[in-house]
Amino acid sequence: MNAVSLSANQPDLSGLIQAFAHAVGEDSMSDPFTPVQWSTLAPYLQQCSLAAGQVLFSRGTNDRTLYLIESGSLSVHYEDEKERLRLAIVGSGSVVGEGAFFSHRPRSASVQAAAVSKLWGLTGLRFTELSNRQPALALGLAMAAGSVLARRLGNRRRRVAAT
Repeated sequence: MNAVSLSANQPDLSGLIQAFAHAVGEDSMSDPFTPVQWSTLAPYLQQCSLAAGQVLFSRGTNDRTLYLIESGSLSVHYEDEKERLRLAIVGSGSVVGEGAFFSHRPRSASVQAAAVSKLWGLTGLRFTELSNRQPALALGLAMAAGSVLARRLGNRRRRVAAT
C-alpha cells in the first residue's frame, strides 16, 4: 500500500453494513452477514481512508489484502509502457483485491481512488486467523468475494478488472 492511513481501533462498521445492504452495482457483493456476524468480523478489519487520486495498490505488488468498499469509488487500471487503460470503476458495496486474495499471485492491475473513499482491509494473515477462530464466517466471506470474482470474470469487459 502507498501511504494509506490505517486505524486499528474498535471499528464502527455501520457505514459498511449500509453500503452492502443498499449496493446495486453489477459486481456488488451481496450482504453475506447478520449484524452479529458483522460485529464478529469487525476486529479483523483495518479501516483505510483514501484521498482522491491516492493509489491503493499497484500492479505487480505482492499483497493479498481484500478491501471492502464502504464509500467512494475506485478506478481499476492497467498500466503498460504506452499508456494507462481504465478497466473499471468500483463503488461502495463491492470489493477490490479479490484476485490476489484467492490466487496468492501479484496484483494484476492498479487501483486508485477516483473520489474520497473509505475501505476496510482484510489481510491474508487476518483471514487465516478468522478461518481458524470463526470458520463459518470466513467461509461466508470467501464465498461472497468469490461470487464477485466469478461475475467479473464472466463479464468479458471487466474480466481483467479482477485485482
